[in-house]
Amino acid sequence: MSNLVTHGILHQTLIRPTVAKYRSKVNSSFISANNLHQDVSENQAPAQAQNFLLATKFCGNNLCVRKPKVAMARHQQAAVVPQAVSSPTVQASEQISGNFLLDGNIELQVGVTSSAPGLTQIDIEVSSSSDSLLLHWGVICDQQGKWVIPSRRPDGTKVHKNRALRTPFVKRGSGSILKIEIDDPAAQAIEFLILDESQNKWFKNNGGNFHIKLPIKVKSDKNLSVPEDLVQVQAYLRWERKGKQKYTPEEEKEEYEAARTELLEELARGTSTEDLYVRLKDKTTATEIKEPSVSETKIIPDELVQVQAYIRWEKAGKPNYSPDQQLREFEEARKELLAELEKGTSIDEIKKKIFKGEIQTKVAKQLKTKKYFRAERIQRKERDLMQLINRHVAENIVEQDVDVTKVLTVIERYSKAREEQNRGLLLNKEIYKLGDDNLLVLVTKDASKTKVHLATDFKSPVTLHWALSRTTPEEWLVPNQSGLPPGSVAVNGAAETQFKSSSSSDPFHEVQSLDIEVDDDTFKGMPFVLLSCGKWIKNNGSNFYIAFDSGKKQIEKDNVDGKGTAKFLLDKIAKMEDEAQRSFMHRFNIAADLVDQAKDAGQLGLAGMLVWMRFMATRQLIWNKNYNVKPREISKAQDRLTDSLQKVYTSYPQYRELVRMILSTVGRGGEGDVGQRIRDEILVIQRNNHCKGGMMEEWHQKLHNNTSPDDVVICQALIDYISSDFDIGVYWKTLNANGITKDRLLSYDRAIHSEPNFRRDQKEGLLRDLGNYLRTLKAVHSGADLESAISYCTGYKAEGQGFMVGVQINPVPGLPSGFPELLQFVRDNIEIKEVEPLLEGLLEARQELRPLLSMPQDRLKDLLFLDMALDSTVRTAMERGYEELNNAGPEKIMYFICMALENVALSSDDNEDLVYCLKGWNVALSMYKSKDTHWAPYAKSVLDRTRLALAHKAEWYQKILQPSAEYLGSLLGVDRWAVEIFTEEIIRAGSAATLSSLLNRLDPILRKTANLGSWQVISPVEATGYVDVVDELLAVQNKSYERPTILVAKSVKGEEEIPDGTVAVLTPDMPDVLSHVSVRARNSKVCFATCFDPNILASLQACKGKFLHVKPTSADVIYSEVKEEEENDSNSTKKKGVISLSPITLTRKQFRGRFAIVSDEFTNELVGAKSRNISYLKGKVPSWIGIPTSVAIPFGVFEHVLSDKSNKIVAEKVKSLKKKLDKGEFSALREIREAVLQLNAPSQLVEELRTKMKSSGMPWPGDEGEKRWGQAWKAIKKVWGSKWNERAYFSTRKVKLDHDYLSMAVLIQEVINADYAFVVHTTNPSTGDSSEIYAEVVKGLGETLVGAYPGRALSFICKKHDLNSPQVLGYPSKPVGLYIKRSIIFRSDSNGEDLEGYAGAGLYDSVPMDEEEKVVLDYSSDPLIVDNGFRKSILSGIARAGSAIEQLYGSPQDIEGAIRDGKIYVVQTRPQM
Repeated sequence: MSNLVTHGILHQTLIRPTVAKYRSKVNSSFISANNLHQDVSENQAPAQAQNFLLATKFCGNNLCVRKPKVAMARHQQAAVVPQAVSSPTVQASEQISGNFLLDGNIELQVGVTSSAPGLTQIDIEVSSSSDSLLLHWGVICDQQGKWVIPSRRPDGTKVHKNRALRTPFVKRGSGSILKIEIDDPAAQAIEFLILDESQNKWFKNNGGNFHIKLPIKVKSDKNLSVPEDLVQVQAYLRWERKGKQKYTPEEEKEEYEAARTELLEELARGTSTEDLYVRLKDKTTATEIKEPSVSETKIIPDELVQVQAYIRWEKAGKPNYSPDQQLREFEEARKELLAELEKGTSIDEIKKKIFKGEIQTKVAKQLKTKKYFRAERIQRKERDLMQLINRHVAENIVEQDVDVTKVLTVIERYSKAREEQNRGLLLNKEIYKLGDDNLLVLVTKDASKTKVHLATDFKSPVTLHWALSRTTPEEWLVPNQSGLPPGSVAVNGAAETQFKSSSSSDPFHEVQSLDIEVDDDTFKGMPFVLLSCGKWIKNNGSNFYIAFDSGKKQIEKDNVDGKGTAKFLLDKIAKMEDEAQRSFMHRFNIAADLVDQAKDAGQLGLAGMLVWMRFMATRQLIWNKNYNVKPREISKAQDRLTDSLQKVYTSYPQYRELVRMILSTVGRGGEGDVGQRIRDEILVIQRNNHCKGGMMEEWHQKLHNNTSPDDVVICQALIDYISSDFDIGVYWKTLNANGITKDRLLSYDRAIHSEPNFRRDQKEGLLRDLGNYLRTLKAVHSGADLESAISYCTGYKAEGQGFMVGVQINPVPGLPSGFPELLQFVRDNIEIKEVEPLLEGLLEARQELRPLLSMPQDRLKDLLFLDMALDSTVRTAMERGYEELNNAGPEKIMYFICMALENVALSSDDNEDLVYCLKGWNVALSMYKSKDTHWAPYAKSVLDRTRLALAHKAEWYQKILQPSAEYLGSLLGVDRWAVEIFTEEIIRAGSAATLSSLLNRLDPILRKTANLGSWQVISPVEATGYVDVVDELLAVQNKSYERPTILVAKSVKGEEEIPDGTVAVLTPDMPDVLSHVSVRARNSKVCFATCFDPNILASLQACKGKFLHVKPTSADVIYSEVKEEEENDSNSTKKKGVISLSPITLTRKQFRGRFAIVSDEFTNELVGAKSRNISYLKGKVPSWIGIPTSVAIPFGVFEHVLSDKSNKIVAEKVKSLKKKLDKGEFSALREIREAVLQLNAPSQLVEELRTKMKSSGMPWPGDEGEKRWGQAWKAIKKVWGSKWNERAYFSTRKVKLDHDYLSMAVLIQEVINADYAFVVHTTNPSTGDSSEIYAEVVKGLGETLVGAYPGRALSFICKKHDLNSPQVLGYPSKPVGLYIKRSIIFRSDSNGEDLEGYAGAGLYDSVPMDEEEKVVLDYSSDPLIVDNGFRKSILSGIARAGSAIEQLYGSPQDIEGAIRDGKIYVVQTRPQM
């Protein structure tokens, strides 16, 4: 074959007559110009020395046959290969083998032998470790290719749908094998797929079946022969079909004879020679044998064909070509260039026209293969959402403060002392390291003057050579003579001032210093150098420059002390910031050195790294300080940093979310070559488009000096400017919208002064070239850029001198089957108006990618950048789709919420709550589609829970990021506004913000559909008062308002007290109707309501200070401003009401000589109402209501134990602390509780308690060991100590209750490990309707209902005349349930509960002996939610229990209970207040 034959040949193994090797890589990538053309081997034999095809050569797509120079060209007979005998047998040695590379580097080997007459054996071996592989197969017997099921099958084979066979592989070593025998003489081939049944994963061959030809069994016919011209055509078709490979002379001969054999086999089957002529002619219509034209005798240089093929591929929309399509594209590119030769164009002229894009090319956007999609959208796979759950929780946030003793330099100590003395505003501070010496520069603002103080520890005299600047650091303006310090002189356009030494008595006598005052605010900074001993001293070869712009870099002197941060790491970062500012290369290398230390400090260390990198990314830190660095060096440093972060991501899954966020600020890098292309390609653009001066040259110089993310914006601005028909306003609009002003362009070390100015004839070339250049810039600087991220992972890595030279295939190994097609779908639809199909594609891609992100591999960071880019694109597509939702119904909005929530869950470390929210939304969608009347209230509960999950995520960000931002920001002098909004901006820029916006769209629709209105009224009391707005009710619970006050509180958790003087509490928060604060509001006759409408809430907040009248109805709150004359009357009345409370008296309880009693012994003198009520119920309620066994520690025991001689020290301490408390030192409350925990248990108490508990059938903790008794004793002391809870103490003060008279008994019960817990009010507390029972139910223990746990319980009402028809008002949104093993609970039972005019219930603690386990709840499978019959049974049972207990007492009751295995237990009851 001639040299031309080898052009474009792809490397594949040859198929010979006796040995066929099949090699295939699953998932072909995009077209590659490098694959379209291969260079000719230097050792290729000359054409004339080869005899393949007998002087025939392949030229382009044409088969050209020269006149033969020897007689061998005539038709000749040839023996059939392999040898044929009279019977249809094949040589035993004949073997066909194939090797395939599957997903995940799994190898497949196929061997075919025919050793026995009429029998063919196929041996298949797979290197996979899976033990669930099946061969899905059939046999081909005719030209149609239809599968035939053979009768001979291996053991274990099953027929699948009467169309195929499925045979299990047999495990052998680390792989699996299978042997199949075929005895059907008509069998021509075997086709198969491989199925991994456990993973439901198919292995295919380039998306199709594996096809293995079987040996042909034909009878020998020595008279058969094939015309030689047909053999030549068949040989050409084989060569073309196999990718136009490079053949050795020996291989060419084998190929030629293999072609002859194929035709002989067809003749043996009965095909006529004429039929062969017709068939082969049809296949070669486009390759008609002819003499070459003039142009075809000329040679187009391969590199030009390569470039033209790449341009065609780009213009076609970068489709995913198959290998055959790649070859056709290559030949089409050659034809286009040959056409230019026909016109007489020289090769040099063609080259110029190519690079200017002037070669005419006819190419249309390619139609993409849609087999992965259906109806122009993908078919999403069914997935178990539970597989999405990550439970990677980082360790608890603990302040990381490594004690590293640091010896401060003289200048550092001097600086600290100087800052403490300074009374002005500190604007800037720099300490420069100058060899062994240091230079301090402090800039302060005092009145209207800017003061600059310089100090150094130089031993020799130092002179400051300085000036002032109004614009850039390069500007030197001589100060006014009147403003110079004493002794200064003006010289050579600058001023010189001598440093002065301190006196020997000064503690800093080693320091020389000077002061400069500037009273002209137009000066922005001071350039300077130093002169000492005749030598100029500079800052790394450049001038020093100190900025004193008072609007920026303000340092807070009273800044945080680093609490809640990895302080030691942030101190180290601050110390190295001067070095980091030299260039990106320096910063990334320093960061790479610190990654391990950050990781060792836990999430706070990585949070510190994130803060630092984000300050850099948001331009709060200097990017380059007069340091010339090559782009490839920046890329190398980026690679080093991202490689370090990749290792942390792999080994520490609990930190993955933080690592992703750090990576997003850094960018990808590019192994050096992509970074270098930044320098190379700007030269290509300038040369090709003749724009070597002006703005382009200034930008070129800037790029060569130090490229930065600003260059991405500048490039985009140029593209927008050119696209707008050279509207310079568009150029500035793009720059300004992305934070780049004219001043910023001028501030670069290589400033950009000029505006772009291009000719119209440059438009097309510039748009093309700048578009390509933008991709290169993004590849380096925009880690989340989707286009570059896809290219990196699917195999296109930019390389070479010019951006059109092509690409090198380097795909990430192990990508899922069909993944490149999925990404292509995303690319094709990235700008579609209706974004729903795009969002589905993006999320499907993230789901497909997810398993790979938890597996270690060298290219993991490329996959991470792709996943981050997909995440970012989901966010932007969602925002683009808002218009689509303006008139959408609830189903579509809920579907968008599902997709947004899935996106957030895929990016979160600890996402269990988010996944359960997602499952809840799926249930809501199903209910909506089935027209379930409860869909809206259920969806509202899921919406509320989702909001809680987002709030929790925001609180986590705030807790771990903001302290580091505050501390590091102060050390580095970051703009104060940037520090204050640091965490807020991270949250707003994330996917959670998009989800929150969608929830806000749906909320009013749900409230309207479910008839929820804008309010939920908890305490329906009419009130008039002055509006005050607070962030948290907790922050003001101990305050006393002097005038009637309506509190608008952003946060109400449920455990707070209501401040004195408060007449109403209005909040967007959702405490349970039966929470402590709700009960307190109703008891205190305070209006209490939740507002769901943010607009109404904003209106109320705007009324701060105004006097309003608030009137609640059953489902609304009407408010209006009170007129002045009405205000005076109402104000007088309300003030009287505030101070009219009379003291509540208690009787002091005495110790009655008993340390423990059983329920039969409960009396008013010994225990409180809680214990007495539970004792009263026993034996009186219906038998289907369970009452737990109870024992109590009576009143007075605590005081008796405190007076025991073994507790003398504790008693004295408590007495002392109570005196402090009487003086108003409320910190003593916590100290008293801690002191109570030091009490020792008298032996008599232990013995009596043991006896009473065992006699009642309760387990005695001491039987399980001393440790268990210790846990029980500690729980008892916590109950006693809760007398001094802040909430309880201030509550008694408000009603003037004598706190000393408050006694605490302890009710002891076995814990019911509840499936559900409930609270019942037998009169509806919201409406006061006594004919209606109101109840709330939670999963697990009741502490989540009565305690301050976020979210709402399931609530329902039930008419007393129809207890079998409960009506659900709201579904649960509490994300957490509490569960406990068999244990004991110690309940508070004070004499201060349930008094007339004062409800003390719920103020004191009940403490289980064992800690409860927090479980994130999944309501989507809870029968109480999804099973109507079960729900009705449980809720009716609760209502009947409440009704029975109310009838027993004859008055409304407040009842607490639990449900275990369907049985109802009541653990306490008290009068409903």
